[in-house]
Amino acid sequence: MACVKLGSKADAFQRRGQAWFCTTGLPSDVTVEVGEMSFHLHKFPLLSKSGLLGKLIEENSSEEEGCIVKLADVPGGAKSFELVVKFCYGVKLELTASNVVYLRCAAEHLEMTEEIAEGNLIAQTEMFLNQVVLRSWKDSLKALQTCDDLLPHAEDLHIVKKCIESLAVKACTDPNLFGWPMMEHGVMQSPGGSVLWNGISTGARPRKCSSDWWYDDAAALSFPMYKRLITVMESRGIRQEIIAGSLTFYAKRFIPGLNRRHSMAHGALAAAPSEEEQRHLLEEIDSLLPLQKGLTSTKVLFGLLRTAMILRASQSCISNLEKRIGMQLDQANLEDMLLPNFSYSMETLYNVDCVQRILEHFLAMDQATGGASPCLVDDDQLMGSPSLMPLTTVAKLIDGYLAEVAPDINLKPPKFQSLAAAIPDYARPLDDGLYRAIDIYLKAHPWLAESGREQLCRLMDCQKLSLEACTHAAQNERLPLRVVVQVLFFEQLQLRTSIAGCLLVSDNLDGSRPLRSGLIGSGEGGGWATAVRENQVLKVGMDNMRMRVSELEKECSNMRQEIEKLGRGKSGWRNVPKKFGFKVKSQVCSAQEGSVSDPQKSVVSEKPHLKQTKHKKQFSIGS
Repeated sequence: MACVKLGSKADAFQRRGQAWFCTTGLPSDVTVEVGEMSFHLHKFPLLSKSGLLGKLIEENSSEEEGCIVKLADVPGGAKSFELVVKFCYGVKLELTASNVVYLRCAAEHLEMTEEIAEGNLIAQTEMFLNQVVLRSWKDSLKALQTCDDLLPHAEDLHIVKKCIESLAVKACTDPNLFGWPMMEHGVMQSPGGSVLWNGISTGARPRKCSSDWWYDDAAALSFPMYKRLITVMESRGIRQEIIAGSLTFYAKRFIPGLNRRHSMAHGALAAAPSEEEQRHLLEEIDSLLPLQKGLTSTKVLFGLLRTAMILRASQSCISNLEKRIGMQLDQANLEDMLLPNFSYSMETLYNVDCVQRILEHFLAMDQATGGASPCLVDDDQLMGSPSLMPLTTVAKLIDGYLAEVAPDINLKPPKFQSLAAAIPDYARPLDDGLYRAIDIYLKAHPWLAESGREQLCRLMDCQKLSLEACTHAAQNERLPLRVVVQVLFFEQLQLRTSIAGCLLVSDNLDGSRPLRSGLIGSGEGGGWATAVRENQVLKVGMDNMRMRVSELEKECSNMRQEIEKLGRGKSGWRNVPKKFGFKVKSQVCSAQEGSVSDPQKSVVSEKPHLKQTKHKKQFSIGS
């Protein structure tokens, strides 16, 4: 820290309790009372420097009681007046960034101008501020910190404004261009940029400084000063991501719930703010955060939202944070979304309503920014559309969230259905994740009526289940019979389609057309041998699928007999698909062994008694 020495005399003051005495040997002829401290001094040194003290001494002089002067409103109190007295007596005194604001404000109050004495305290402190303190980042920061104790005097003298302007200029400037703050730490550089040691180049290059070098220093300021600094930086055009990073750093420093490790590390330095102070700080930081996507990490935003709920922040603050998260929900992870309920009026373990509002913000923003629409592109384009990627990511995220909250017995079906149905159908390429969540919900709510189970299962599209999911669903006793029949129907349709595809490839390999140009008649045995091996593998797979279809046909026959016994087949087996409301795709694939020309003749099997074939993979459902 830079300093300037004033005066040349040895210190001639001594403190005794709540009183200061001058030890020059001359008896004191004036007593100045500043708060609870008394200064026993001499008139001449004070009269020669301070216009205000001269007036007060003249007004309060008394031959009987002596001269007693009371100063109740000196900026900085007794601490500042002690330094002023030393200056008046010519005692050695160091001007530093820590005391210059105290001396400058006290000198102004005591009228220590050039008209009273040349080189008086106002001129000395003003010159030190402008030529030394404001040129240094560290000194400007220290001086600004001392201004908190000297308001509004420091404000009236424009010291606060000057310090903030100085800091803002340095923070907005690339530190690698001019060397601060590295130069302030004693690192010398040669004209070529190498580090100097005793004037000799070491050949080492100084480390480049990142744009966040000032975060920790700025966090040492009180929030009113910090807020003004950020405002000035924004007016000077500093990048918004730097502002967002600094605000996040400041929030983590003073709101313990956001970063427990950091708060524990600084716990010995300062006591944690009260809940009221933390709530006010969080609301202020929310108002300062730039409203742009991606500037603040989603994890930090979820942390702010969780803390805002704990501190019972204003509804506008919570709503703003939900909107910020909704703008970038595709960047979130499942762990952050599991927000506990902090309200006694809420029965569910997790705050599903909050996630619902966040999702609505995301969907509204996606629609406003021209997200992919199923009306504009076909299925193949929709699956690979880059504009659909955020929505698909969010759909997977919501399905995972539903699976996590489904075990909560207090989660009502309408709330579960509302969150699941909010995702558009085209955003889910597969409904496996949704099926998993529904299955977990049905397992945790065994008392749910059959109609309620059917209503839940309408959320998923059986045609969008993988073969593994279909296999699991066909044996799932928790699903309604109507749903199991649909699952079996579309599973058979997928198997027949796969068989038709294998037969088509087999025909090509049997010689209906050459697979590769130049293989036939080229004399290269290696290429032909590879084609033969591929043909054999495909035929084995085809035979396995034929066996599976045969088994399903047998199971279908059993299922038909059971349905007739139950009295549900009044209109005949051919009308079963219509009765259960199947959505049959228009694709009908034929094979050598049979064809699916009539969807109503497709094979279904009974739910409770299905046995999984050995070659089928097991589809695992969580919990």
